[in-house]
Amino acid sequence: MKKGYGIVLVFLLLILNTPVWAEDYKNVEVSKVLVSSVTTNGTPLKYLQTAQPEVTVLVVHVPPGGSTGWHRHPVPVYAYMLEGTLNVEIKGGQTSIFKKGDAILEVMNTLHNGYNSGSETATLVVFYTGAFGVSNVLKEKAEAIPARP
Repeated sequence: MKKGYGIVLVFLLLILNTPVWAEDYKNVEVSKVLVSSVTTNGTPLKYLQTAQPEVTVLVVHVPPGGSTGWHRHPVPVYAYMLEGTLNVEIKGGQTSIFKKGDAILEVMNTLHNGYNSGSETATLVVFYTGAFGVSNVLKEKAEAIPARP
């Protein structure tokens, strides 16, 4: 568990802009991207309690017109937009638009869909702070197609 928190802590410390950092690392420029205690839809952040933490980091490319499909995360997920624009729609709720340089604090256990309505590929780095043996992404089950008479 400490390893997962350690990686997240290092990531967060790298993006904080404080005088202590400026004095300790005179050749490093630091910009604060985001400080929040809630996810995209305003739900309080929650950390996973596990004896076997596992961090997964992905670079995701969503082409124009592409979509992640409806899914949810049973683990905390954080992302940073490297390029392009991504719309994230919460099922039955709001849509947020993220662009290059934005941080995303993803919703947990809430169906959502990321899609690219722009003209360039949306690229983001995604940090899953999960647990060994626990899936980071759960796709929405497709509704059964009624049989034709």
